[in-house]
Amino acid sequence: MNWLSASPGVVLTAYHPSGNNAGSHAKESEETSPSSRRSGQYTMNHDNSKKSTERPQIDRSSSQDSLDELSMDDYWKELENIHETSKNNHREQEVVVVKEPDEGELEEEWLKEAGLSNLFSESTGESLDSMVFLSTLTRTQTAAVQKRVETVSQTLRKKNKPYQVPDVRDIFRQQSDSKEKVSGESEPSSVTARENKSEAQDEVKDDPEFSLGISEETTLLEDVPVSETDINLEISFAEQAANLKDSSIGKMCKGKEDDTQLPNFRLPKDKTGTTKIGDLAPQDMKKVYSLALIELTALYDLLGTEFKQQKAIKIKTKDSGLFGVPLSVLLEQDQKKVPGTRIPLIFHKLISQIEEARLDTEGLLRIPGVAARVKSLCQELEAKFYEGTFNWESVKQHDAASLLKLFIRELPQPLLTVEYLKAFQDVQNLPAKKHQLQALNLLVLLLPEANRDTLKMLLEFLQRVIEHRDKNKMTLNNVAVVMAPNLFTFHGLGSKTIEQSEFVMAAGTANVMRFMIKYQKLLWTIPKFIVNQVRKQNTARQKKEKKDKAMKKLLKKMAYDKEKHEKQDKSPNDADVPQGVIRVQAPHLSKVSMAIQLTEELKASDIVARFLSQKSGVVQALKKEEVFLYEIGGNIGERCLDDDTYMKDLFQLNPNAEWVIKCKHS
Repeated sequence: MNWLSASPGVVLTAYHPSGNNAGSHAKESEETSPSSRRSGQYTMNHDNSKKSTERPQIDRSSSQDSLDELSMDDYWKELENIHETSKNNHREQEVVVVKEPDEGELEEEWLKEAGLSNLFSESTGESLDSMVFLSTLTRTQTAAVQKRVETVSQTLRKKNKPYQVPDVRDIFRQQSDSKEKVSGESEPSSVTARENKSEAQDEVKDDPEFSLGISEETTLLEDVPVSETDINLEISFAEQAANLKDSSIGKMCKGKEDDTQLPNFRLPKDKTGTTKIGDLAPQDMKKVYSLALIELTALYDLLGTEFKQQKAIKIKTKDSGLFGVPLSVLLEQDQKKVPGTRIPLIFHKLISQIEEARLDTEGLLRIPGVAARVKSLCQELEAKFYEGTFNWESVKQHDAASLLKLFIRELPQPLLTVEYLKAFQDVQNLPAKKHQLQALNLLVLLLPEANRDTLKMLLEFLQRVIEHRDKNKMTLNNVAVVMAPNLFTFHGLGSKTIEQSEFVMAAGTANVMRFMIKYQKLLWTIPKFIVNQVRKQNTARQKKEKKDKAMKKLLKKMAYDKEKHEKQDKSPNDADVPQGVIRVQAPHLSKVSMAIQLTEELKASDIVARFLSQKSGVVQALKKEEVFLYEIGGNIGERCLDDDTYMKDLFQLNPNAEWVIKCKHS
């Protein structure tokens, strides 16, 4: 099996038990002591190195949270079980080589992922789109982008690319002397760049109906919550870190964290509502992805941790079956049987099977199933699962748990993805637990939808296991230690020998696993500052579109007539709604619309309850949990509102929105 490497350009490495070369695994003595089982060596592509290493001492000072040595014993045992399972299954394992990128290639790929590759485009229109996007960024986000643009610009000039390479000074204007500089010195900007970006910023800032308060002028230290357990989602994480970095508060906080337990972080209530993953329309989620990538990079830059996306060369994978099949292929074949399914059916069924036998079983997830039986079940599932002829009654609970972990490990690409697996691992290197939580929040936003949904189901299941800890003896630490090797060990990659210090990484990844389990509800929240940046982008784009329409009106009378006709159609409805009143519709559920008077205490849940109380038609068959109030249009594409959203506050933020009640994903 393989383990994650911190070496540049390499992600994961192969693990072999200590003192055995590749040809002697089968002869390992059953009497091997626990100490020797936990010792190990790492080799590159099974090079049969004979040199063994002594069992490392866990350096508690090197990890953010100390896990006791007994807990880490379970970690090494789990690694050994993983190795034995792999050996018994005799599965062919392709080695994925992570390509060492050329100079500037990594940064160029980063800009592409961030949606900024058109900065180097010859098209003036595409470049202006990027200017609008850049106008919504914070200081630290801008610094992160500027750093990558400079690297790519230098690289392209060295390679003498045929098209014009923009000067970074033409993209970013000089920061005002009154603004705090975040990293390095800004170079003077050209007049053209100042005019372009200033115009883009003015399109948002001059709008009296839309002030979000996330610009660099308002990102001040006093805005950061005093409580260390409050997670501020209104201000950029990197901005918070920048403000605290050299402040007296930051210095006082250093070294004061309790490494033996995790804080009870909480999200202060937001009157405009909390936005969860899945609440926004796809077009807005694309913007969230770009902003989350830039924000994560800015945070890592500021905290001195290298952030590099890994990229593996594509390998041939199975196009059918259950184990060792890409998530996308699994979902494609599952959706033919269960339309709309978002999580692999086999994954869902294995969790259900474990829970059917109750979660009180001592050592659940820690005690492995019988290897021969697990192998046989795996083969039988491959043949009979989709036919519906597999006998689930014969599956013992520990065997089902082993199959669940096997499914995760056998994925051709890690559940946390090749691109971000190392970034998840590097969370342990961030200086404070709050930074670690913020980084994990952003990383979850970067995962593909299928990976994210599957991870969510896994973490929710693990939390339910922990809730039975009094009987099953599986605490948060125990579950994290056992599951970490399964998420952070990936059979597909080979690497060179890892130094002994990498054993400390075992405790680090177990701690990352603890964070993901304990704070999972926080991790699936989209920070408000990112949602606000999406709103700003939408507002700027709408203004640009209005200008384009105005030009067309001068050239084509038909366009003018159509726009006039649309205004006439809308005006009667607008006149029907007095000031301080919103009209709520439910076109998919009822022909009736409601006029709602906004008050200081009116919440989204109150409007839904009032709608359901009508008890007419389809509404009678609906439950409160099935329908939601949506904010649609204005400065957002579509957003599902949480029950505690104060409608008057949200109306002030987005007065041009329409308000619609519907079932989620309808």
